[in-house]
Amino acid sequence: MVFDRITINPEVCFGKPCIRNLRFPVSQIVDLAASGNTFGQILDDFPYLEEEDIQEALFFASTLVKATEIKVA
Repeated sequence: MVFDRITINPEVCFGKPCIRNLRFPVSQIVDLAASGNTFGQILDDFPYLEEEDIQEALFFASTLVKATEIKVA
């Protein structure tokens, strides 16, 4: 799987996955969506983002969760 809009650069946000080197972490988009914000609300608040950025961030997060074993007590 290739993520064209996700960048990981040690010089940007301490190497955390970001959107197009914009210093906008993928985790922030996931948090915004999980808090109930619509794509439209996110795009209104952050006009430099594009809908495809949000879609890819959520797909990236989904891919990571699928690849991770989580133990529940």
